[in-house]
Amino acid sequence: MSLVFSAIASLDGYTADTTGSFDWAAPDEEVHAAVNARERGVSTYLYGRRMYETMRVWNDIGKGDEPTVIREYADIWRAADKVVYSSTVTGVTTPRTRVESVFDPAAVRALVDSASGDVSIGGPTLAAEAFRAGLVDEVALLLVPISVGGGTPALPTDLMLQLELRETHAFASGVVLVRYRVIAPGA
Repeated sequence: MSLVFSAIASLDGYTADTTGSFDWAAPDEEVHAAVNARERGVSTYLYGRRMYETMRVWNDIGKGDEPTVIREYADIWRAADKVVYSSTVTGVTTPRTRVESVFDPAAVRALVDSASGDVSIGGPTLAAEAFRAGLVDEVALLLVPISVGGGTPALPTDLMLQLELRETHAFASGVVLVRYRVIAPGA
């Protein structure tokens, strides 16, 4: 199995703009369906506190008259295990979720190696730790046709990564999926 970093980012490489907003990143139905297809293979999500707080809404939505892609993603998310890395979170509000106070690269590698599906690492801050430890096997970015001029970078700014292109796909909305295999984590 692989450790995959997936993110929706602006064309200039940010997951959130300078105000912390990512409203511009909301996927349309076509993009969301593609995300769902990729996420079906994920058995475990790794999050930092902020990403977990953002994602936990999926525990409660998708149970009503939302569009099919929303209901499908919610089902996928609820079915997967979640690990939250945080020294401040003491409890969780979603099933299949546990908290680890420290990001331990050896434990993460063991988790990935024993997983029944891919392991997804969410949030650029936690992902940067995994990149620095040489743990990330794949990068999948959905690039939104907007330049936000600054904010939270999708990829670590202090680390060179050697990547091999595995896939590209352009959507009608102008969003482009780029998927890479990490060849060498760099330094």
